[in-house]
Amino acid sequence: MQYFLPLEKLYHWEKNTPNNIYLHQPINGIYQEYSWLQVGIEVRKMAAYLASLQLPKESKIGILSKNCAHWIIADLAIMMAGYVSVPLYPNLSADSINQILLHSDTKVLFVGKLDHFEAIKPGIPSNIRCISFPYYEHKEYDNWKDLVKTIEPIKENIQRKPNDLATIIYTSGTTGTPKGVMHNFYSFGFACTHALQLAGVGPESSFFSYLPLSHIAERLLVEMGSIYSGGTVFFAESMETFSKNLRQAKPTIFLAVPRIWAKFQEEILKKIPQKKLSILLNIPLVSSIVKNKIKKNLGLHKAKNIFTGAAPMPVSLMQWFQKIGIPIQEAYAMTENCCYSHVTLNNQIKMGYVGKALPLCEVKLSETKEILIKHEALTIGYYKDEEQTKQIFNHEGYFKTGDRGEIDSEGFLKITGRVKEIFKSSKGKYIAPSPIELKLLSSTTIEQVCVVGEGMPQPLALVVLSAWAKKQNTNELELLLEATKQSINNTMDQHEAVQKIIVVKDDWTMDNGFLTPTLKIKRAIIEKQYSAYFEKWSSQKESIIWE
Repeated sequence: MQYFLPLEKLYHWEKNTPNNIYLHQPINGIYQEYSWLQVGIEVRKMAAYLASLQLPKESKIGILSKNCAHWIIADLAIMMAGYVSVPLYPNLSADSINQILLHSDTKVLFVGKLDHFEAIKPGIPSNIRCISFPYYEHKEYDNWKDLVKTIEPIKENIQRKPNDLATIIYTSGTTGTPKGVMHNFYSFGFACTHALQLAGVGPESSFFSYLPLSHIAERLLVEMGSIYSGGTVFFAESMETFSKNLRQAKPTIFLAVPRIWAKFQEEILKKIPQKKLSILLNIPLVSSIVKNKIKKNLGLHKAKNIFTGAAPMPVSLMQWFQKIGIPIQEAYAMTENCCYSHVTLNNQIKMGYVGKALPLCEVKLSETKEILIKHEALTIGYYKDEEQTKQIFNHEGYFKTGDRGEIDSEGFLKITGRVKEIFKSSKGKYIAPSPIELKLLSSTTIEQVCVVGEGMPQPLALVVLSAWAKKQNTNELELLLEATKQSINNTMDQHEAVQKIIVVKDDWTMDNGFLTPTLKIKRAIIEKQYSAYFEKWSSQKESIIWE
């Protein structure tokens, strides 16, 4: 089949709805608005400048910025100029940025909205030409506005070929060194055309953009989703204005990761304690008023599709939101399959499952229960890494996800863990940590958890306390943690039972290297940090241990 490519959709909206506002960028609390026509002019001018550099065909152009209007405009300009985009997470370390820029052979780098630029600036090689975004000027670099002020925009509608390389997306590195996942324009066309049609997304749709556009989920859902649907995008200005910006945006489509949903829950319960909330939700007339007020306060009262993804979400948390009138649709996909795999439709939510396969997506399980995916938008491989590329496909051309799963009789998929995360206890029993971690995360006392136990009699759970738990009395907290441990152990086989809960001192963050930019724990790093204490902790008599 032939599909519209991103630039073709830009030309369509530029011509047919030129005055419709596409991008809403808050600057010091005031929204800067860009119509499709204005976006088109900005794209055409910057594309003309990039083309004037006469770089080799398919040269790599990086984007290092938090989400903003010019992130999307820059991406489209790179496409129009005939080059390949390399998005970088704005919270990477200088070393990681340097590694990606060198590996990708990046020639030009757009530098924009960043929190701690001076700390990461040393990671940018001196031979890379840098261009500073409007509103987020870096005075040592060429300024976007100055570069396009006198340049003539490209007049013709440049066409890219479906098989042209569109982007190299570097994975967030849970398993080691980030790999450059290559996708062509056909992947975007295939994935967006089928996914948006299924979700009923159109020109009336609005998106709220705050998760990194450098991640495949935000790139496909928000950037490509808005380009293909003709919808509108609102950006968050900062963490401090996040809640206000979300209420102002009133999106019809919203995506969050489980940790953000947990934060939402925490904020709601600060205003309405659980006991009072439960009473109010049991009074018919009052219940609907309370639900509507909560949704309006969050900014989700107009949302028709509310998604969670990037990491497993505890069923108990999804059930809690369902009770307050916010049905959350779990999605499952990866960078390598262009964020096109499984999604839960809002009229077919099945708790604990990530939905059914999307149209034209073949899915099956290997003998070891590994989830295998096949469709027309799979990666064309890892940049400069033929050996790794060969390893991710089986002999039938299916992509090996590395995740283990189960498929029920209705075709719903459940993720049961990572293939390589399974460890063997000293009793010779195999244990999958992910399901145990999900059960522990259902407790309001636990913010983060990593279950370990290779070569030990029973698993240990390393936990970071929630903000609420940190304010509680230590003795009472130990009783709560013990009750949580006993409760989940009663639901598991004996060999899976958690022997000890270890409360670690420090939070796991991106800054200290324990989390990926998408907020997944780096299991290998965490185990390395604490492994010297495993044997000691295992032999202690206490059930709850404080590091």
